[in-house]
Amino acid sequence: MGRLALLRSCKVSSSSGRNVRLEVRWAAGDADQVRSYAAELVALAPDTILAYTSPIVAALQQATRTVPIVFAGVVDPVGAGFVDSLARPGGNATGFLAFDYSIGGKWLELLKEIAPGVTRAGVLRDPAITGGIGQWGAVQTAAPSLGLDVSPLNLHDGAEIERAIAAFARSPNGGLIVTGAALSNIHRNRIITLAARHKLPAVYFERFFIAAGG
Repeated sequence: MGRLALLRSCKVSSSSGRNVRLEVRWAAGDADQVRSYAAELVALAPDTILAYTSPIVAALQQATRTVPIVFAGVVDPVGAGFVDSLARPGGNATGFLAFDYSIGGKWLELLKEIAPGVTRAGVLRDPAITGGIGQWGAVQTAAPSLGLDVSPLNLHDGAEIERAIAAFARSPNGGLIVTGAALSNIHRNRIITLAARHKLPAVYFERFFIAAGG
């Protein structure tokens, strides 16, 4: 029987079939737990590990350079050092990009289109990951041509997100850009609630934010 290990920051259910066993760990965005689960799954000697998001891939590659890793939800695998190139990954990892950084500029364009009166954009991003830095850079590059002032709002924990959004919303004509990150997923209900409370038009990186009320 083959064994597939799955480590991600969002909850999924585990299952077992006749010819494959699926070991699932849910880290809930906790960095210490991510490292612990990465080591735990590698110790199980799986045939393959499926990883979701950059922090998890980084932890797994610290734990093993031999077990094959297939990733998803990663914005910049080359910049993060997970693969040598998209065409020839090399090493023990390969996978799928979430989106290109340039889409950050499109999010800003969309915000201005749906809310023409917006002159300020707060950009929720995780500065601890390569994707957070890259997406913020794309938004910064696009901002001058749209006449927008942009401010980074760091993702860390729920309390910090509340403080950052509340402080940003004290000035008028603001809107939100929610960039791709595991922490955006984990805190999405809080972010959606805060955007509504402070009457901030918002652009989200995934459709499920809209399905959840964004």
